Amino acid sequence: MRLVLISDTHLPVRAKRLPAVLWEEIEAADVVIHAGDWVNVELLDELTERSARLIGCWGNNDGPLLRARLPEVARASLDGLSVAVVHETGAAKGRELRCEKAYPDVDLLVFGHSHIPWDTTTPRGLRLLNPGSPTDRRRQPYCTYQTAVIESGRLEDVALHNL
Repeated sequence: MRLVLISDTHLPVRAKRLPAVLWEEIEAADVVIHAGDWVNVELLDELTERSARLIGCWGNNDGPLLRARLPEVARASLDGLSVAVVHETGAAKGRELRCEKAYPDVDLLVFGHSHIPWDTTTPRGLRLLNPGSPTDRRRQPYCTYQTAVIESGRLEDVALHNL
């Protein structure tokens, strides 16, 4: 199962559209995960239409239309892997232990908010991934997104892609 992970798209404020190479990845993926701050409901509609499966949550910059259609925390089981998607996890310091306590039944937590890519594993084995932002790099050298594969309940081949 091929995943594409994105967050903090902020359309159309930070960019008018997602990069073409990212749309190619999205259309080839089995599951697309968006960790909030869509800003524009039209992107939700387009991702829903162009994705085989979309899992997403709302972020702090998402208004009532997006919040009405998306949960604060999205949860799914993907090929036996328990996944949660949330926008904010708080400060980087202490994140692993804080998330272990908040998500004791989760194998993979995808989050956003900072626009800073993140990939760590907690002592319990919870994998934390933040794909950064494909449209607003902030203090990072590149705009980014992530891909990964789930095979037989195991997360593999996690990769960060620069745009």
